Amino acid sequence: MPTQTRFDQRRARTRAALITAAQKLLAERRTNVPVLEITQLADVGLGSFYNHFTDKDELFETAVDDALEHFGSILDKLSDHDDPAVVFAQSLRLTVRLCRSEPELTRVLLHRGLDITVADRGLVPRARRDIEAGIAAGRFRSTDSRIAVPIVAGGALALAALLDTDPVRNAGNVADSFAVDMLCMLGLPESDAVEICGLDLPNVDDLLTPTSSTESPTSPPPGPLLSD
Repeated sequence: MPTQTRFDQRRARTRAALITAAQKLLAERRTNVPVLEITQLADVGLGSFYNHFTDKDELFETAVDDALEHFGSILDKLSDHDDPAVVFAQSLRLTVRLCRSEPELTRVLLHRGLDITVADRGLVPRARRDIEAGIAAGRFRSTDSRIAVPIVAGGALALAALLDTDPVRNAGNVADSFAVDMLCMLGLPESDAVEICGLDLPNVDDLLTPTSSTESPTSPPPGPLLSD
């Protein structure tokens, strides 16, 4: 893999700063702002914006995609399990819990609305993979994953909105109850679903800690950026 030059690294930091600023504005539901305000929030030069994005719409679209992939990359840290039903339930239980741990990025996703349920990045393709693996293994009933996935994703999105408006509600209880219902929908007996959703989960904070080789895509850049 070719080594990045200092120029490349500076450009990458500038782009990351713009995306982080856009995510903050999306979370605050303040998208009707001039480009100048975005670059000031990102602490980059105005001309730098157009080195990376053609307009605000492209930036905000990229910011949502980045948040989607951030959530997906966290789930990728989960350990493999022989039972695809356990894999699916773990991901679902953690996804809902992450809505409490990552409130700002959750609001970014809520801004996209139901489009999230058919996205080709982040959580949806991973959920489709897990559901299809469960069907292939005979753990889930044969069903059309193109229908099952939006149902699961739509329910998770609705719970994200609920947790965002109800900060005292226990996210863990909500997540586990939802996962039981989704497993039952996919054909598991309720007793099996309850047992699976009672299994221990990794600590969410541990999953949020970047590895030594992977920096969070939304980490703020070190120091002010003036160009690139």
